Amino acid sequence: MKKRNMLQTFLFIMTGLVTFALYTPVQADETQSTTSSSETMQKIEPKKDVYVIASDSAFAPFEFQNADGEYVGIDVSLMEAISEMHGFNIRMDFRGFSAALQALESGQADGMIAGMTITDERKKTFDFSDPYFQSGIQIAVKKGNTSINSYEDLEGKTVGAKVGTESADFLVANQDKYGYEIKYFDAADQLYDSLRVGAIDAMMDDYPVIGYAIKNGQELETPIERETGGSYGFAVKKGENPELLQMFNEGLKELKRTGQYDEIINEFISTDDSEEAPAVDESTLTGLIQNNYKALLKGLWQTILLTLISFALALVVGVIFGLFSVSPVRALRTVASIYVDIIRGVPMMVLAFFIFFGLPSIVGFTIPDFIAGIITLTLNASAYIAEIVRGGINAVPTGQMEASRSLGLSYNRTMQKIILPQAFKIMIPSFVNQFVISLKDTTIISAIGVVELLQTGRIIVARTTQSTYVYLIIAVMYLILITALTKLAKVLEKKVK
Repeated sequence: MKKRNMLQTFLFIMTGLVTFALYTPVQADETQSTTSSSETMQKIEPKKDVYVIASDSAFAPFEFQNADGEYVGIDVSLMEAISEMHGFNIRMDFRGFSAALQALESGQADGMIAGMTITDERKKTFDFSDPYFQSGIQIAVKKGNTSINSYEDLEGKTVGAKVGTESADFLVANQDKYGYEIKYFDAADQLYDSLRVGAIDAMMDDYPVIGYAIKNGQELETPIERETGGSYGFAVKKGENPELLQMFNEGLKELKRTGQYDEIINEFISTDDSEEAPAVDESTLTGLIQNNYKALLKGLWQTILLTLISFALALVVGVIFGLFSVSPVRALRTVASIYVDIIRGVPMMVLAFFIFFGLPSIVGFTIPDFIAGIITLTLNASAYIAEIVRGGINAVPTGQMEASRSLGLSYNRTMQKIILPQAFKIMIPSFVNQFVISLKDTTIISAIGVVELLQTGRIIVARTTQSTYVYLIIAVMYLILITALTKLAKVLEKKVK
């Protein structure tokens, strides 16, 4: 009996040992498998053939145009690498930070990457990815400025920051404490140029951007220790394109695991000043022209194209409403008056923002920035042309209309054969003047992302930091073009008369 019990006990112990021996390797394999699977990127299925990604147009080193006119930077490289990993196509839309935000809000873009800080306020509108860059913000002053060494030294001084940035939020939060004034700017080039010319005493911006500017010749100093900044994130509109957010997160993890992320960061943020000098010295006027003339000519062509198309359409619309305004039918005069008052009463930039950002939510489809620019310029110019037509017709002596009607000619026939030919001669100088105004107004359209001549200049400045030379070149280009148009107009005027 005892032998049997001992045998049973022995068998029980041996069974337990075997089970434990078999169980332990399985557990180890499972743990190893779990770890392995967590390190492998999860493949997400794209739901669109092409995703539109909005971004800033001049925020080096995150996105900027290089000397060849191609957009490069940390954000660009990250998006390209992640899209390649998951096998989806992207169309980067570089339009400026504020315009990119509004494009994402209005559904014109599927996602946005532009060095955007993740904040609680923005989380109400957007869904963010895992942070892809830990930033910091810092005060910068002109090189040689020894009067500012602490925040207390900013009392009574003016500090600049870009609208909607972490720097702006920090300055607002500490304004009462340190007693400075804040001046806001839409773009980095405006901010840095204002400091350079003394319009502001100091500025605050993200430390990588300031570092990039110093490295590229900006005479800046950072006398105050930088503040720990927020985290940059990729954003989609709240509740939309969740797969795009997942693909970014998975791709970011994979880039960090393989070391490719560090390679991208080090490519654009480097402490090594012994980099190879560029083939052309862009610190000189001739070097700037030599290296950027193609981009400038392309921007000039875009400006001319915008002006020609919009003015041709504005002539048609303006003449129609101009004729309405002198019509004997009261309803037509009322319609013309309302149209002119509304268009002339709304600032052109507000009109551009409404057409590009607001109108798509009403009509249900996206309006390309170039088309939105043409619509804006057309509406604006047509209202003034309508007044030119009304003034030109009223300048013709009323006795001619009365004489013509007494001879039995109809109102339409009289206008066609007698009044309009005379009025047209009176209108020509005003038409030319309005054309020149429309040409200048194209600079406003850059606010919605159209890369015309001025926006091209801003993009070049973001890379070269040579604002004085770049804007001088642009001013000369506008001067030559407008002078040539004015001379042509005088020749036409003489021929008509």
